[in-house]
Order: sequence, then structure tokens, then C-alpha cells
Amino acid sequence: MTPATTRLTTPDGTTLATDLHLPATPGSHPAVLIRTPYDRRAHRAELRGWAERGFAAVAQDVRGRHGSAGEWHPYRDHEAEDGVATLDWIRAQPWSDGRVVAAGASYAAYCALAAALSPGAPGPDAVIAAVPALGLTETAREPTGPERLWARLGWWAAHGDRPDSAPDALARTLARDPRLPEHLPLTRIADRLDRPLPSWPALWEDCRRGRLVAHGSAARLPLLAVGGTRDPFAEDTVALWRGWGGPARLLLGPWGHTLTAGTRPGTPGRLDLGALYARWARAALDGEIGPGRRGVIGLAQSGRWHHLTDSVTRPEGYEVAGAVWRFGAADGLRLLAGAEFTADPDRPVRSDDLTVPRGRTPADRCLLATPPLPRPLDLAGSAEARLTVVADTPRADWAVRVVALDPAGRADPLAFGIVRRDAPPGTPHPVTVPLGTLGRTLAAGTTLRVEIAGHHFPAHARNPHTGEDPVTATRLAASRRTVRTEGSALHLPVAGRPRPVDPVPETCR
Repeated sequence: MTPATTRLTTPDGTTLATDLHLPATPGSHPAVLIRTPYDRRAHRAELRGWAERGFAAVAQDVRGRHGSAGEWHPYRDHEAEDGVATLDWIRAQPWSDGRVVAAGASYAAYCALAAALSPGAPGPDAVIAAVPALGLTETAREPTGPERLWARLGWWAAHGDRPDSAPDALARTLARDPRLPEHLPLTRIADRLDRPLPSWPALWEDCRRGRLVAHGSAARLPLLAVGGTRDPFAEDTVALWRGWGGPARLLLGPWGHTLTAGTRPGTPGRLDLGALYARWARAALDGEIGPGRRGVIGLAQSGRWHHLTDSVTRPEGYEVAGAVWRFGAADGLRLLAGAEFTADPDRPVRSDDLTVPRGRTPADRCLLATPPLPRPLDLAGSAEARLTVVADTPRADWAVRVVALDPAGRADPLAFGIVRRDAPPGTPHPVTVPLGTLGRTLAAGTTLRVEIAGHHFPAHARNPHTGEDPVTATRLAASRRTVRTEGSALHLPVAGRPRPVDPVPETCR
């Protein structure tokens, strides 16, 4: 059955294209609402799955996108207003029993949350927020400051200032202008695209972070937050779950932003999310989700799920000093090169290349490695690097990349973090670099390689080291750096011997 398309009119007269897929059985049903900028028609298989499980399934193009009228302004207040209007429309329909779950992934998760947290308006009865992109600032900058250049350039080129999408827009521009991300200032990069992108500069002006998380603390409805340990917004997903005021469940799998992992059968990546969403939605609407917060995390490479923990424990009988690998220690991280290095924005360490150049003078990063692990190691929780560093510029970015090397030397990214810090030039000072939430089993024989650099380009904009804002800077300068082994260490969340859990009942109770 093809969903029926209708035109919903908002209070200001804007018409929103809305698809509806009803269950085969007559009568009234609970509903699920998905509001998306990525074309409601792409959700027709998803709507069918919800309908087969007894839900009236609704997908809607947001204002100014695809079949909906109006102007497209990402993250403006109209997402909450249009969402509330659509909830009112659903509840007034004869096929609705009055109960609604707002659901969505990425920007659609923002739409669901904006409607749920709109003050003074009747929101949904439950929310499913998968890999949520919580706002302009959250998508444009790391919580620690640096700008997410590559991801925003690709998204804005594909979706910004247009009613439809062009997924290959950035690739087409790079084919004729391979050095596009190097263009200065950053606010004028969009001038080199094939079409006007007037909203690009304003993306970098908004610095208000955490509004939805703060509003969520007053929420009383159930939340299912779904994320991936390889998703760039994973920490926002965790923060949303931690700060939610009502019953909250977190499912954090070994996935990226598309909630896929390419894993073998039997691993966490093969979980049937559609069936889990429907079961959780039923439980939430029936009042069966218990109070408080519960979270589970999937360990990539093992197929196991565990309760999420942020504690760093010392596993009994493990030779390394707990979960702390100290720089320069015989059983910790051995310094290979670059205790002193140069962070040169004209030759930045690249985010898209795991190869480590040998013999580069001057060194472009500090490089360390552990001995091979004597036995498998489970990681489940938050990781960080604590450094003692020196820079000869007052503002510096510190990027830490942890790579797992198997016995054959094949590299697989394990963790990454970047922070921006101000400090008096030439003065040693401590820097803590959050490395995100890890869920991973490392095999025996794995070596951990740690790289500390001043750039992570093009994923992140280059710090110019001139004192200018990286967004508007037009000049670049090199920065001399020192990493001191004393007082520096890598902290990983070793899980010890946790009891594996089944993620479905843990999430749905």
C-alpha cells in the first residue's frame, strides 16, 4: 500500500506535505510522527513497518523542503511550531487514539525534540531521538570549540538554501577545486560552490549550545535516545539522555551516523532497530517504562552488550596499570617521535589519512605506542587524554587520535578528541582532551598508537595561530609545541568483567 499524501495547513497558512500509512485493521490507533528535511517519500518503507505493527505512521516534509511550502531555515523556531500543529492535527483524526510518538534521526530527531519541548503546548507522549543533531552550534562546533568544517561543508552544500537535496554537490565542486576546504576565510568557502549559499556565514555565528538538553531536564515524558560510538554526535546523544527529566533509555551501538556498521552476523550492529523502536513505543505509551535512566552499550568486535558505565576500573590480573597508560612508562605509552613538533596549518595533520609519515622534519605530531595487549580488553564508557603541554602561541588546538593496530599493522580508528585552549605562550599547562564514549573489544596482540597534533583537517578548521578567529582568519602561522611525558596519560574505560545484557528488554523496561 502506498501512503496517502495530504496537505496540512499550519496556523500561519503554510502547507506541509504529509504522508499517512494506516494499519490494515480498522479503528483508532496510536501514531508515530516523523518530520524530516530529507524527503518524506524516503520513509515509506519505514511507515509501512510501523503500520504493520499497529501504528498510524505519519511522515512530513519540514517547511521549505521537497513537497512543503515556505522557506527552509534549519533549526528556526518554526520546527517546534509546525511540529505542535501536526500533533494537534493527528489527535483530531478519526484514526487516532490520541497517543503520539515523535520519532526521527539526525535533523528529524531535532524536530521531534523541538515539538516535545515546546513550552506551553501539548507535545507527544514519547520521543525516539536517534543520532540527534541538536542545533546549529552542536553541529557546527565540537563541545570543546573547534569547528567541524568537513561535515558542515558537505551538509550545507547538499541541503542548504534549497528545497531539494543534491548529495553529490560537494563532490562535484571538489572535482574542479580540490583545495576548496583550504580557502580563507572559512566564511567565504561557500562562494566557490556551484550555487549561492547565503546562509553559510550565519552558521558560524550561533554559539548557543545545550538549549534542548537544558529544556529536556524539565521533561516528564519517556525518551529513547539512540546513538553510535562512531557517530560525531554521540556525546550529544549521551548528554541528552543524562539530562532528561523523565524516564530515559539509551541504546549506544557500534554504529556511525547512519546507524550501520557493516558488522558480521551476531554482533551488535545486526540489531533490528525497527522492531525495538516499536516495542519501546508500545511500552512507553502503556506506561511500562520505569523511572530514571538506563543505558546499554554494544562492544564492537565482540557481539556483547553491557550496561553503560563511565567509570574507569582496574581489571583484576591485568598487567597494564589499570586503564591508565602513562606517557613514557615501560608498560604504558612509549614515545616514538615528536615530543617537540610543529603544528603548521599549511601542512596540517589530516583527518582522512591514518598513515604516519616517517622522518618528517620538523615533526608534525607527537607519536606514542603501547606494547601489544597480552589479552583481550573490553572498553565501555568515557575516555580521555590528560596532557601536560607547551605552545608558543596563546591559542592552540590539541587533537588526540587513538588508533588500534592489529598484529599485522592494520589501523582502525579507536578514539578521537580535539580541544581549543588559551594559555600564556611558553608556559607548561594541563589539557584534558575528551575522547568520547567507547564500546569496543580489543583483541590480544593489539597495539594502541596515540597521535597528538595541532590540527585535524579537513574534518576541523585549521587554527591560524595568529590570534584571529578561525572562521574569519585570512593569515596562517606555524606553532611550536611540546608534549611532556611527565603528567601525561591516556585514560580508557576498561570494563573489567561486566555481565552481558540483552539490549531489547533492557531498553524497553
